[in-house]
Amino acid sequence: MKNKASVYIDTTQAPAELHNMLETLREEYFCKNSENCKITFEKLPEPGALKVEKRGGDVVISYGSHHCAARGLGLALAGVECTENTCFESLGIMLDCSRGAVMTVEHIKSWLRQLTLMGYNMLMLYTEDTYLLPDEPYFGYMRGSYSQAEVREIDDYAAALGIELIPCIQTLGHLEQPLNWSAYDKIRDTASVMFVDKTETYAIIDKMLEFWSGAVRSRRIHIGMDETHDLGRGKFMDEHGFERGFDIFNRHLDTVVKQCARHGLEAMIWSDMYFRMSNTRGDYYDMNSSIPEDVRQAIPEQANLVYWDYYHENKEFYMEWIRRHRELGKEPMMGSGVWTWSRLWYDHQKTESTVRPCIAACRESKLKELMFTMWGDDGAYCDFDSSLAGLCWSAELSFGGNEDPEKLEKLFSAVSGGSYKEHIIISGMELYCKDLHLTAPRVIWDDPLLCRWFRELTKVNSGLEKQLLENYRSIMDQTATFSFDSEAGDIEHAFNIAATMTRKIDYQIKLMQAYEDKDHAALKTLVTQDIPVLINSYRTLSVSFRRQWMRKFKPFGLEVIQSRFATQIARLEEAALRLTDLTEQRINSIPELEKMPLSGKQPEGMGYKKCAFTMTARW
Repeated sequence: MKNKASVYIDTTQAPAELHNMLETLREEYFCKNSENCKITFEKLPEPGALKVEKRGGDVVISYGSHHCAARGLGLALAGVECTENTCFESLGIMLDCSRGAVMTVEHIKSWLRQLTLMGYNMLMLYTEDTYLLPDEPYFGYMRGSYSQAEVREIDDYAAALGIELIPCIQTLGHLEQPLNWSAYDKIRDTASVMFVDKTETYAIIDKMLEFWSGAVRSRRIHIGMDETHDLGRGKFMDEHGFERGFDIFNRHLDTVVKQCARHGLEAMIWSDMYFRMSNTRGDYYDMNSSIPEDVRQAIPEQANLVYWDYYHENKEFYMEWIRRHRELGKEPMMGSGVWTWSRLWYDHQKTESTVRPCIAACRESKLKELMFTMWGDDGAYCDFDSSLAGLCWSAELSFGGNEDPEKLEKLFSAVSGGSYKEHIIISGMELYCKDLHLTAPRVIWDDPLLCRWFRELTKVNSGLEKQLLENYRSIMDQTATFSFDSEAGDIEHAFNIAATMTRKIDYQIKLMQAYEDKDHAALKTLVTQDIPVLINSYRTLSVSFRRQWMRKFKPFGLEVIQSRFATQIARLEEAALRLTDLTEQRINSIPELEKMPLSGKQPEGMGYKKCAFTMTARW
């Protein structure tokens, strides 16, 4: 464990409410030398107030609530003086543990230490089926599921730091993994949605609630129920015929809320289905949606709503949707997003453009609860530790900070041990050009012979591939100058990502051009030089990916991404064989390279001209 300590705290002189937190942080962040900078605490009457100031040679943290004191400690460790204020009584994150990557107990503890020093006081663990239920061996089978003892250990540690651990589960949809097993035939409506009104459905939900009720201190539980687009459209309809989705949804919610109450739990759900079922497109954010009055009245009084929105870039939309939630008679929790999903590294540009207006709207609307989701869609291949930089930035905004880059650099270094500036530079691998988002995973997983995504890229604009290459090469060159530490995100792994993307795009450009030009020498160079270098790059990337995965996650789920790397290598080897067959005249064309985009204007060049190879002397 890296010792980030540079201050001394006499815990016996600190307020009693902070003792557990200070003792938990002592080993990693504090020193025993009382001659070093000394920190003392003073209580303020305003709950969201925070002031960190030097008095003589010591630092005084004046705070209104526990999480303000904790953030003040982080700022003191960073040597930062400031005055801040937050309106959020609950500021938290939601960590996705259901898309392959299940964070280990020890790594969650590391995150909890950093979160508290940034000012967070809530953590949701999103677990669709990744927890163990009694007599349900296929629930979370081979998925790295948490035992109740593991969750209790996390909860104990979180409580010591002043962080509320809230279960975030699913009790209707998003249950593709368990419902795939024949053991759950009786509770399956569709491939991902449970069968409402079935006794067996509520029996297993009762087991879920019993697990979490006995695992955490918090009496709040997030029961999900989002994106159930085909609710009542499967076996339910076969048995009961068509019924309005609103009615099925509210009836099921009422039943589950009552189950929660029997376990001493207070339920919250994602709110989207009330808005989606109000328009024919199933759009959460349709401005013309109108929720029927009878539906509003039937929403269980005990059910709380979470408004999730990771997309809008104007404050006015967030304020309007907060207002609409309040019209339902609910004070919502806001769920924004620190972008980790479908990315290999934290995406700061997307986070900044959506989180900034969201926080502004929440502050102006005087919302009391805000969290930042971190999803793992498509296999959770993001280096999740890289998102700690995004959480540092998001906390800064949530406390009304001035976003001073020097302040963020100092705080991130003191709390997480990494360079904020370097993490943000690397996040530039997610390139936004006009209305097109050029995601790094699309490059990494694009088939090297079919080049489907590359073709779509050049279909939109035949110059974008060169801009992409220039961007990735710049990220690779800059990252090569960084120290390859892994205190936060794994910088060497980031370099390997950028290097692989650079070589992949370079290979694809050369391949298409050489094939179109029937350039014998260039195709041979691809086989003898470019493809072997790219294969080696994938192997190196696979090694660093495994390293950063095993450092923080249980081993389950790693096999999915390793299979993708292996497929890329196999397909590059196939590409070399096919190009060799072509140049040695055993074949006269490569059909995969003859295909054109399915739609849109076909750009000139880059392999889109009809150019069947012929057996000529040139070959």
